[in-house]
Amino acid sequence: MFVEDLTHIYSAHADPDNSFQMSRYMKGKFVFFGIKTDQRRLLSAPFLQKEKRPPYDMLPEVVHECWEAPQREIQYTACDLVLTYKKEYRFETLELAEYMITRKSWWDTVDVIAKHVAGRVLKIFPAERGPAVEKWMNSGNLWLQRTALLFQLGYKQDTDRELLVSLIERLKGSDEFFIRKAIGWALREYSRIDPVFVEQYISSASLSGLSAQEGMKRIRSGSAL
Repeated sequence: MFVEDLTHIYSAHADPDNSFQMSRYMKGKFVFFGIKTDQRRLLSAPFLQKEKRPPYDMLPEVVHECWEAPQREIQYTACDLVLTYKKEYRFETLELAEYMITRKSWWDTVDVIAKHVAGRVLKIFPAERGPAVEKWMNSGNLWLQRTALLFQLGYKQDTDRELLVSLIERLKGSDEFFIRKAIGWALREYSRIDPVFVEQYISSASLSGLSAQEGMKRIRSGSAL
């Protein structure tokens, strides 16, 4: 009923002009109702209330149904739904995160799940971090590898710098735009904590131009700290 009821509400507020523009922005990869973020969150808010949302044990089933829906806003709401359970995450939640990352994959959903779901689970269960990241790296899946680079966003002083650098070293030769961009993003975020290290590393690591440019943004703007 979650997806059916959500689809009914979103259909009533569909905007064909917005739909076209939103689809074009996403390179035509997805169909949209044409509901912008603020309105979508307003419409979905009742579905995400603790008393009304599906129970945690039904979360995988509901998310799978959301991922089967054609309209992208349904997947966005599935991401929002998963985030409402952040205090209840178990290690098994990582399996659900991987499902969402590897299907209908694009940066708009992957980056949310990488940071806020996969990242949170692996912060709660640090002993599982190494095996999980190694699985992602060996998967050959672009989006899981991007997740390996980005899951520590928001860890701040708890960032495992040695792990981050080792992942960058393994992926820095990639021709994939989303990998190169993620390398830069991860370094830019870490420059909040240790700008001196980031600048020295970038100067010596033979990164792609994109990765280096992205990684140096805060340092060059003087906003690293």
